[in-house]
Amino acid sequence: MNYRMMAYILGNILRVEGLFLLAPVLIAVYYGEEKALVAFLLSICSAMIAGTILARFKPKDRKIYGREGFVIVALAWILMSAFGALPFYFSGAIKGIMNCLFETVSGFTTTGASVLSEIEGLPRSILFWRSFTQWIGGMGILVFMLAIMPAVDERSMHLMRAEAPGPVVGKLVPKVKATAKILYGIYIILTLVLAVLLFSGGMPLFDSIVNSFSTAGTGGFSIKNASIAAYGNSYYEYIITIFMLLFSINFDLHHLFFIRDFKNIFKNEELRYYLFIIFGAIGVITVNILSLYPTVESAFRHAAFQVLSIISTTGFATANYDVWPELSKSLIIILIIIGACGGSTSGGIKVSRLIILLKMAGREIRHIVHPRSINIIKLDSHKIDEDIIRGVTGYIIIYLFIIFGSFLLISLDNFDFTTSITTVLTCFGNVGPGLGMVGPIENYAFFSDFSKLVLCADMLLGRLEIFPIIMLFSPAVWRRSYM
Repeated sequence: MNYRMMAYILGNILRVEGLFLLAPVLIAVYYGEEKALVAFLLSICSAMIAGTILARFKPKDRKIYGREGFVIVALAWILMSAFGALPFYFSGAIKGIMNCLFETVSGFTTTGASVLSEIEGLPRSILFWRSFTQWIGGMGILVFMLAIMPAVDERSMHLMRAEAPGPVVGKLVPKVKATAKILYGIYIILTLVLAVLLFSGGMPLFDSIVNSFSTAGTGGFSIKNASIAAYGNSYYEYIITIFMLLFSINFDLHHLFFIRDFKNIFKNEELRYYLFIIFGAIGVITVNILSLYPTVESAFRHAAFQVLSIISTTGFATANYDVWPELSKSLIIILIIIGACGGSTSGGIKVSRLIILLKMAGREIRHIVHPRSINIIKLDSHKIDEDIIRGVTGYIIIYLFIIFGSFLLISLDNFDFTTSITTVLTCFGNVGPGLGMVGPIENYAFFSDFSKLVLCADMLLGRLEIFPIIMLFSPAVWRRSYM
């Protein structure tokens, strides 16, 4: 284990977080929010001091192997969440250290589950930081570090693999650093385009920026108590719906679009499955809720927005789908579990894993019928390695154990079944709102501190796709001789 390299990277990550905190400082200065300004300055000092201490362990050997990559990613997200919670705590905007940590973990993991019941009364700099955490967490802080860090070698791909969502992570171009720059470049461009479109439609500039952050990170933190429904503007809803779709698609496809490789975009199997699920769900829910809305257009608009909000794991709301018919609510739960595409900013199991699972089931059926046949699983006409298939199987098994275990722990608070199970599903899937007491117009403040800690762990496990967090607590990983 290369401890000095780990400390060096973690130190630089904290220093970068300190730099990120300068953005809400400018907002606090502009709006004259003195208490929030002091809170951000104290937070910056804390992050910079801790980061500088860790970064002093300059490594002689800069090599990063698989286990270091997983451990660095897990520790980085935990440290970022801890220091990112300080502005909420120092300013008093959120009461209680556990609530501050919950809100920050929810932000960085782009979950969007909140403990706040009154949002609009918070200082604007606090609201900015709250949404900015989702933008930072959307693409991932380690990907950002790879884009700006000097002396990044090909072994740094272990960091990207440990942080990026989905069963398969590859490079867009031969160099890891160039790949990271391309990903962040696309991410920034799409965010800016969304902000411009919202602003040009009449949304205030501040609202346009923070809503773009939350949409880009597929996080769903809103600066309005009623979320996007507060604006009552169909143009905003359609624009955000389109961009929730764009940010939930594999960023490799955005790269193909920019280089005009349209052939490979249309050949992408995951995208075809994803669009089929989306349009199928929108169609069914639109028909199912027609009686609740005055026109077909309004039913379609609310159905489309909520389907994209849930499957992209964004968590914005324009309607209280908790009062929709049972069929629609059942589809919402299924979409929470499925999630979006691998290589996007979204959470959930991922459509690519679902495809592989379906093909595994098909292979087993064919093998029973023809025991001597050789059946190869392919995705986009490429053979899927048995290591990836084994990884998907392992992921699903551990996923189920975590869901069951977390559900039992959350049940200690003695809330109803629907609330408890959807709470775990939405936090682990990084969605945010669920059903029952955690519906789209509710919050998580009523949970005990113990349950909030469990849910923080679920959000981190879901965003980092289980293995980095598990490896962090595995004694075998920390041994000097790792087999």
